[in-house]
Amino acid sequence: MPLSEQEQRLLDEMERHLMSNDTDVVTAPSRALSYRNIVLGSIMVLAGLGALVVGVSIGFNTGFLGIAIGVLGFVLMVGGVVFAVTPTRGTVATASSTSSGTKPRAPRASGSSFMDRMNERWDRRRENP
Repeated sequence: MPLSEQEQRLLDEMERHLMSNDTDVVTAPSRALSYRNIVLGSIMVLAGLGALVVGVSIGFNTGFLGIAIGVLGFVLMVGGVVFAVTPTRGTVATASSTSSGTKPRAPRASGSSFMDRMNERWDRRRENP
C-alpha cells in the first residue's frame, strides 16, 4: 500500500531530521564509571577471594566456621563486583542553577513540534552538564 503525499513528506522530514542529528545520538552522554569505585570494588573482590580460600581451607577441619567465612567471602566478592560496575550518580544542572550569569531560555511556544521541544531539551542538557 503506497503512502499518501502527506505521509511521504512527513517520513522524508523525519529522515532528514534524523540524519542531521545522528551525531547527537552517537555521542549521547552516558554515566561514567568511577575509578575510585573500580579500585575499591577490586579490593573488595580480592578480600572476598581471600576469605573464600581461607573458609574452604579451614572448612575441612572446623565445619560451620569455615562455611560461614567462605559464604562471607563470596558475598564480599559479589558486592565488590556490583560496587565496581555501578556508574556514578551525576547531578544534572538546570539552566536556572548555573552560575554563568546567563538567563535561562524561555520555553518555546506550545505550537512547536515534539521534535523541536526534544531538541531544545537536549541542547540545554549539553550546555549544562
